[in-house]
Amino acid sequence: MELLDAMKARRSIRKFKSEPIPESLIIQLIESARLAPSGSNIQPVRFVVIKSDEARRQLSQATPLPFVSQAPVVIACCVSTESFGVLGTRMRELMEAGAFTDTPLETMDTESYAKRNPMDQATAEAYLRLNAAIAIDHITLRAVDLGLGTCWVMMFDQEKVKQILGLGENYNVVALLPVGYPDQNPNSRPRIELGEILLKEV
Repeated sequence: MELLDAMKARRSIRKFKSEPIPESLIIQLIESARLAPSGSNIQPVRFVVIKSDEARRQLSQATPLPFVSQAPVVIACCVSTESFGVLGTRMRELMEAGAFTDTPLETMDTESYAKRNPMDQATAEAYLRLNAAIAIDHITLRAVDLGLGTCWVMMFDQEKVKQILGLGENYNVVALLPVGYPDQNPNSRPRIELGEILLKEV
């Protein structure tokens, strides 16, 4: 499927067939997220794939939205709060890969960059969530391409989900992504006009 076609076809799906999803397709979804860009290449996103009946039953206690646990698979999209600790390594990897060749960053001191003034906690959390959002969007578009449906869900109890999944304090769950074969064909969603989102050219 062409990328623009996938963008136009994507819908939030809230009703799924009970048909199981082949493992190979789940791997392709996670691979699409792995390929997503991240700021300074810190790659902070981690995933838990929830498939068992028991885990999904428990998950139903952590969100008021019943369709989440009714999907055959739910992907918990998380970020590692320890990701900034590898910033120097990731920047060196970028430099060695030639990412900065022929740019003003080519002679950058990666260690100094990594040790610059740290972000405050709120900014750091927002930064990690932004990186997760890019990866999640990769998954949702690849899902369309594979004939699957998803719905980005943020209505859940963070601590309950972390407890159910056995996640430590170094992980935060950004979104739950129910995945399955769609059992509905929603109409296209209303979108404001291009002129309303394009403020100006300067």
